[in-house]
Amino acid sequence: MLALVLAFADIAAAHHVLGRPASGLNEDSNTPSALQGDAHMGKYTLTYMVFPAFPKPNAAGRINLYIHGGDKPFQGKVSFKVRNDHWLSALGIEAEAKTIGVQAPDDFVFRQSFPFAADGNYIITAEFEDGGEPYRLDFPLRIGPPAPIGPLGIIAIVLTVALIGVSLVQRRRTMTGKIRSAHDQKPQG
Repeated sequence: MLALVLAFADIAAAHHVLGRPASGLNEDSNTPSALQGDAHMGKYTLTYMVFPAFPKPNAAGRINLYIHGGDKPFQGKVSFKVRNDHWLSALGIEAEAKTIGVQAPDDFVFRQSFPFAADGNYIITAEFEDGGEPYRLDFPLRIGPPAPIGPLGIIAIVLTVALIGVSLVQRRRTMTGKIRSAHDQKPQG
């Protein structure tokens, strides 16, 4: 009976990959984007996506940027820059930005490829100008696996070592005080 049912079953055309609609994937990517976001600036809505899903050092990656303003997409050029995202960034000290390309729209999408030589945290900047008004979009990008111990872990380790050090110094002082006091109380002679 099962063989008879299977013999007459139609072959279904696949339109989903791992439970996701294929229409939501990029034309040359079988995985979702590593990063995706939207931003609203003035009259423009910007949508960015970074491929592949897990960017690695010395492997090709790509940024797709869509810029729509009201009833029509932006037709100018977009400059893409990258800089290291280090802990001094929180204090307002930014690393020097390096231009990775200037792109014109290709079918209403600004596509910028990127190669990174090392693991790390980076800030990607997309800049364009319209009607004399500058627009700038910054978004973070992680290349490679994250560090096994983050900044909070390093702070916890330093505090633990400091507390152990203070405890040992206090213990030594206490023992030295007890020895001196025992020595002073001992009769001379």
